Amino acid sequence: MTLKIAVQMDPMETVNIAGDSSFALMLSAQKRGHQIFHYDVKGLTLQSNGRLTTPAHPVTVQPVKGDYFRFGDPVNLDLGSDVDVVLMRQDPPFHVGYITATHLLERIEGETLVVNNPVSVRNAPEKVYVLDYAQFMPPTLITRDLDEVRAFQAEHGGVVVKPLHGNGGKAIFLVPEDGSNLSALFEVFNQTWPEPHMVQPFLPEVHQGDKRIVLVDGEVAGAINRKPGEGEFRSNLAQGGYAEAADLTEREKEICAAMGPDLKRLGLIFVGIDVIGGKWLTEINVTSPTGIVAIDKFNGTDTPGMIWDAIERRLAGQ
Repeated sequence: MTLKIAVQMDPMETVNIAGDSSFALMLSAQKRGHQIFHYDVKGLTLQSNGRLTTPAHPVTVQPVKGDYFRFGDPVNLDLGSDVDVVLMRQDPPFHVGYITATHLLERIEGETLVVNNPVSVRNAPEKVYVLDYAQFMPPTLITRDLDEVRAFQAEHGGVVVKPLHGNGGKAIFLVPEDGSNLSALFEVFNQTWPEPHMVQPFLPEVHQGDKRIVLVDGEVAGAINRKPGEGEFRSNLAQGGYAEAADLTEREKEICAAMGPDLKRLGLIFVGIDVIGGKWLTEINVTSPTGIVAIDKFNGTDTPGMIWDAIERRLAGQ
């Protein structure tokens, strides 16, 4: 099966080839003989005749720092008729522009396979979809109300405050048990974001690691344990954390078994979930999950290959 694949992602010039999951997927697709196009989400145009088009470049990739991609001559792609697969891989934040792109990509359903399914992506922002599995989560408050946060902190002690649609560990704050600066912090959050915010107890287990588990079409592909860097409580690799090999606990296996069938049914082929201390589910990442390069490095696996196998099965109607 030879495919034409359009990758909706950030500019190629910004890619860190050492750990970028989108680049790993492109390399894997190229090895299979698939043709790859790169385009920016800002180029999406819904024509008056209902066709969804975008300027794009044919692209070839290679794992050579400083010379890792080459563009062919630009083309105008009809994403419904010219390609077999669209990979929706631009980084969050998950805002109105991101949501609008899912509405546009939804219009090519039945013509082109979009991964992950844009309707499911729109309905499953990381820190909201996870609430469907509240039985595996730490106590969680979603609010803009400072009094509610004070009451929550009085019950739980130190808390972590997060933007509901943030990404990459950005703007996550630890408020100590005494509540110092809580009112000022919440004032800034309420002025910066129109939506409610997520508040959870600070979990000391985070120093043991924040595990990223990747599921492919509902099945566990592998995991890494991410630990905070010096002077940090955030373990995101983008915030200075580091990765180590990891196996799953029984609780983590239970979490994956509970959500796996739902992910498959919803067309969420490539998903990364985050679990703290081997038991606390904190996020379900469906927009542009990462971590597969590190997982394969430690485990000797081929997660991009698993993802393409799943995509090819979907296209074959299996």
